[in-house]
Amino acid sequence: MKPYPIRCVSIVIPVYNEQDSLPELLRRTEAACRQLHQDYEIVLVDDGSRDNSAQILEDAASRECSPVVAVILNRNYGQHAAIMAGFEQCKGDVVITLDADLQNPPEEIPRLVAQAELGYDVVATVRNNRQDSALRRWPSKLINLAVQRSTGVAMSDYGCMLRAYRRTIVDAMLACRERSTFIPILANSFARHTTEILVTHAEREHGESKYSPMRLISLMFDLITCMTTTPLRLLSIVGFGMAGLGLLFAVMLIVLRLVFGAEWAGDGLFVLFAVLFVFTGGQFIGMGLLGEYLGRMYSDVRARPRFFIEKVLRSHPSTPAPVVTVDGLTSTSSDQVLS
Repeated sequence: MKPYPIRCVSIVIPVYNEQDSLPELLRRTEAACRQLHQDYEIVLVDDGSRDNSAQILEDAASRECSPVVAVILNRNYGQHAAIMAGFEQCKGDVVITLDADLQNPPEEIPRLVAQAELGYDVVATVRNNRQDSALRRWPSKLINLAVQRSTGVAMSDYGCMLRAYRRTIVDAMLACRERSTFIPILANSFARHTTEILVTHAEREHGESKYSPMRLISLMFDLITCMTTTPLRLLSIVGFGMAGLGLLFAVMLIVLRLVFGAEWAGDGLFVLFAVLFVFTGGQFIGMGLLGEYLGRMYSDVRARPRFFIEKVLRSHPSTPAPVVTVDGLTSTSSDQVLS
C-alpha cells in the first residue's frame, strides 16, 4: 500500500431540516478544515428541507471566497441519494461524508484525512460510547448483524456516515446507476484497502433523528436486497428443508394413525391447521422478499434519475470530476454554477 498524495479535500454533508444546527456545523467544520494542509471545500446538499435550511446554505455559499458549495435538491430523496448528489459536485482527491446533526464531531476530519494519506481507499469509523437511546442502539445492532451476515461485508458500524473515500472510489460509485444505494457497502465493493477508526459520538442537541423504526426497517430491506441475493438462496434452502420435514411428518402421522387410531390427535384437525399455518407463513415471506427484488428491478428498468438538482451555488467554479467507466456505465458530472 503506497501513500496517497492529497491536494484537495471535499466534505459532503446531507442536510434535511437542520436549521438549528447549521450555524454551529458550518463554524466547526470550517475550523476543522483550516487545520488541513490541503485545499478544501464543504459541499452541503439540502435534501428538500421544509425549514430554513436551504436559505442558510445559500447565504453561506454566497460569502466572498466561501469554501461552501450549496446543492439544493427540489424535494426529499433520502440521505444516500443526497450524498450521491454531493459526490457529483465535489472535486476533492479525498471525499469525506458527515451528518449535519453534529453527533459525529467535524473535529475528526483531520484524522480521516491522515488515514487516507497512508493509502487507504476507504476510511470507515466506529462510534465510541454511542449516545443514542436504547431504542436506536439495539435495532441498529440487529440490522448491522443481519446485513453483515447477508452481504459478507465486514464492517463494525454501518450507520456511522463519517467516512473518507478516495476519488476513484467515488467515481466508481457514481458510475453505478441503481436507485437504491447504500454508500458504505457499495464503496467497500470497489475498495482494496480499507480501515476503521474509533471516533467520538455526541448527543443530538437539536431536533430528532430522521430515522424512525419504520425507516430503519426499510433501510434494512434496502441493504439486503440491493447488495446481495443471499435471502433468495436462504429461502430456497428453507423451502427444501420445510418440504423434507413435511414429508417426514406426513409419514409419521400415517404410522401413528395406524398404530393408535384417529382419536389420539383429534382426528388430525389441529395438526392439519398447524402445518397449514407454517406453510402459509413461509409462502408469504417468500412472496414478500420476491416482491422487494421485483420492485427494485422495476425501479432500475425505468431508469429515472436518483435526484434532481434545482441549483448549485458556489463562490468560484469547480474543476469537473474526471469521467470514469465501470462495466460500460459512464459517470458524468453536471456542473450548474450560480455566482
